[in-house]
Amino acid sequence: MLDGSCCCGTVRFQLTAEPSMMGTCHCIRCRKVGASTIVFVRKEDLKWVSGKENVQLFKAVPPYRYDRCFCRTCGTSLGEILSDMDSFPIAANAIDSELTVRNGLHEFVNEKPSWYEICDDARQSGDHPPSS
Repeated sequence: MLDGSCCCGTVRFQLTAEPSMMGTCHCIRCRKVGASTIVFVRKEDLKWVSGKENVQLFKAVPPYRYDRCFCRTCGTSLGEILSDMDSFPIAANAIDSELTVRNGLHEFVNEKPSWYEICDDARQSGDHPPSS
């Protein structure tokens, strides 16, 4: 069981399984909301402990696909934690437990700031990677 929460502790959740993938998004929007590193979880693995009603949704505008959620109290970025999809991204920074999954993808590298250097061998995509 993996624990997750926001900074103030109002929003708390658990994951019953390790995320399937970790990626880093370099798009302007993800950088602005502090959710560049994301992990993909299955809806069935997410269990709410408290604070779901305190999660605010920010709707995506094309070319971006994913809505972003955050805690209404402290502003912690939570990724797309309110999604109804079978698998969706949540902000890796919201996971309190140690993760074994490692970064496997960099997306929107065309929007990466010049001061940030990618220092791993993970796959790179100029925007959203092609669906497998």
